[in-house]
Amino acid sequence: MYNVQLMNKISANGLSRLPADTFGYGDSIANPDAILVRSADLHSMEFNPELLCIARAGAGVNNIPLDRAAEAGIVVFNTPGANANAVKELVLAGLFLSSRKVAEGIEWAKTLKDKGDEVGKLVEKGKGQFVGPEIQGKTLGVIGLGAIGVLVANAAEKLGMKVLGYDPYLSVAAAWSVSRSIRHCTDLNEIYESCDYITIHVPATPTTTGMINKDSLSKMKDGVRILNFARGTLVNTADMLEALASGKAAKYITDFPDADLIGVENVVALPHLGASTPESEENCAVMAVDELREYIESGNIKNSVNFPAVSMPFTGKSRICVLHKNLPNTVSSITSAISDLNHNIANMQNASRGDWAYTMIDLDDMADDELVNTLSALSNVVRARIIR
Repeated sequence: MYNVQLMNKISANGLSRLPADTFGYGDSIANPDAILVRSADLHSMEFNPELLCIARAGAGVNNIPLDRAAEAGIVVFNTPGANANAVKELVLAGLFLSSRKVAEGIEWAKTLKDKGDEVGKLVEKGKGQFVGPEIQGKTLGVIGLGAIGVLVANAAEKLGMKVLGYDPYLSVAAAWSVSRSIRHCTDLNEIYESCDYITIHVPATPTTTGMINKDSLSKMKDGVRILNFARGTLVNTADMLEALASGKAAKYITDFPDADLIGVENVVALPHLGASTPESEENCAVMAVDELREYIESGNIKNSVNFPAVSMPFTGKSRICVLHKNLPNTVSSITSAISDLNHNIANMQNASRGDWAYTMIDLDDMADDELVNTLSALSNVVRARIIR
C-alpha cells in the first residue's frame, strides 16, 4: 500500500484515479510515499526518508524546494498545460481591461447608486473619462511560447491583432501549434520596440526575475500596456510604477497583487485568478495523480522539474530505478555493481538534466534487497529502488 499526503484540497476526479487497493490518501499521513500539493509552501517541511515524489497540481513550483528534494532522491512533478486554457481566457480578459477602462467604469458607476432619475444623464456625461482604444489592428508581443503563450498568441491573432512571439527555447510541439501568421522574433528587443501590448509567459528563474525593468521599459513604445499572468517577480514593481507615473506605460494588468500595486491608478491587480476554474483544477489534479502513480508503479518519469524524463516499457522480471548525480563513470559503476551480483540487464534507459540523472534498468531475473543496498551505497547515488 502506498500512502499519499494531500497538502491542499485535490479534485475528487483526480483522486479517483488512485486504485483503492494499492493507494491510500489523506491530509494527515505520517510517513507518505508521495505528496500531492497545489499552493501549500513546502520549503519548511521535513521530508521523510520514504518519500518518493511530490506532484504539484499546477505549473509553478516556487512553493517546493527543488534542490533539497533532488538531493533526497525525491522526484518533483508539475502539470504543464493543464491550466493553459483557463489562463489564456483570463489573459484575453486582461487585454480588454488594459484597453477599455472597464474596471474603472464599473467602480465609478457604483457611485451613482443613490442618484435616482439622474443616473442616465450622469452616465452620458461621465462616460467620456473611460474612453480606451480597441485592440484590433494593434501589435501584441508574447514573451514565452509555451502552452499558455501559444494559446494567447493564436487567440489574439484571431481577434485581429498583429502578434509577435519570442521564445529562444521554442519546442517542436509549440512550433507546430502556433499560427503561421505569428512572427517569431529572435531578439527580445524587437518585442520591446514594436509592440503596443506585451504579455509575459515565462517561468520565474534567476535570469527572468525583474526582466521588465527600467531598462526594458525604456525601449518600449510610449503608452505600452503590460500584462503579467506568469509570476509577479518577473516585473520590477518600483520601475513599473515609475513608468506608469510618467506615462511611459499606460496600463499594468497583473494577477499578482502586492501592497505597492493595490489602488494605484492604471493598475488592475487580480487576486491570482489564472487557474481558478473548476475545469483547470480538475485537469491539474488528474495529470498530477497520473504522473505520481506512473512513477511509483513503473518508475517512468514525465514532467519532472528536477529530474530528466525517462520512460520505457517493462521488459524484464524486475526493474531497478536509480536517481543519481550527473557525474562521469556513475552509470558504469551502477552496471558493474549489477554484474558483480550476477544479474543480467534486459533493457536500460538513462538521461540527465543539469546536475542530476536517472537510470532505469530491467533485469532478466528478480532483484533483491542486496542489490538495492549495494547501489544505494555508491557515492553518486541518492536513491535506488526495486519495482517488481
